[in-house]
Amino acid sequence: MSKEFPLHPDLASTFALQVDLLYFLLVGLSVLFAAGVVIVLVIFAIKYRRRSDDDRPHPVHGSIPLEVAWSIIPLFMAIGVFTLGAEVYYRMYRSPTNAIDIYVVGKQWMWKIQHPEGRREINELHIPVNQPVQLTMTSEDVIHAFSVPAFRTKKDVVPGRYNTIWFEATKTGEYHLFCAEYCGTQHSTMIGTVYVMEPEDYQEWLGGGVSGETMAEAGERQFQQLGCATCHKAESIGRGPTLVGLFGEQVELASGAVAVVDESYLRESILAPATKLVKGYDPIMPTFQGQISEETLLQLITYIKSLGASE
Repeated sequence: MSKEFPLHPDLASTFALQVDLLYFLLVGLSVLFAAGVVIVLVIFAIKYRRRSDDDRPHPVHGSIPLEVAWSIIPLFMAIGVFTLGAEVYYRMYRSPTNAIDIYVVGKQWMWKIQHPEGRREINELHIPVNQPVQLTMTSEDVIHAFSVPAFRTKKDVVPGRYNTIWFEATKTGEYHLFCAEYCGTQHSTMIGTVYVMEPEDYQEWLGGGVSGETMAEAGERQFQQLGCATCHKAESIGRGPTLVGLFGEQVELASGAVAVVDESYLRESILAPATKLVKGYDPIMPTFQGQISEETLLQLITYIKSLGASE
């Protein structure tokens, strides 16, 4: 990929072309209507200008066919654009089940990235070509935005919650990574590079420089060190609910409501355990707010996910 900044970035993901076509359709319709309004305005201004002080305008009678036409035609055009946009949105915000999970933490002013196999990166993201990749993202401080123009993708990275985004690169190469949300005085330096590699090269890169501990293994170590295993036992006999097979399931809360155990639920349960207390258990779990980093949180969540998930 050229190191320059072209007016039109590369088309390097499965939905990049569709996003561009929708964008150019909107631009084309905007130009068409703007030009039509200006042309009609100029013609009317010339044709119906007042030629002398004695000119008196003639009464103008409405035209029902004309009024119906300029209401119905734009209506169907708007419905068509909405349908195309909804289809693009649906594709971009529903990740495939076979996507590779990668975890991203935004911090002033860098991107910290963890692969499940244990490999870590800063301001770089290595991914394989022709394979869907899902990013689970959060921020340690302020709102950031993960943006890869060549993939036509951007997502806010918000403190205190997890946002996900997915894409599938179609071409190998190097692509610009930006923070697209003003996040402080050094916002312009929060940039990086996405490296799209052949699957064989990616696996070779993934196996190099690893400490020998995957994210799930690191999460298990943290789980033991923080004393979580004291209450959350494999059998349902602990002072806390068992975590085996819990991810993806629904749990009944003490309030009577029902919650789905996903990444956000686990994060909230670790940092503010009394917020959504599972029915049948006492609020004895201490909060870990301010005691563990976002990286440790992601490791713990990855470990809990590895214990099983609903089919």
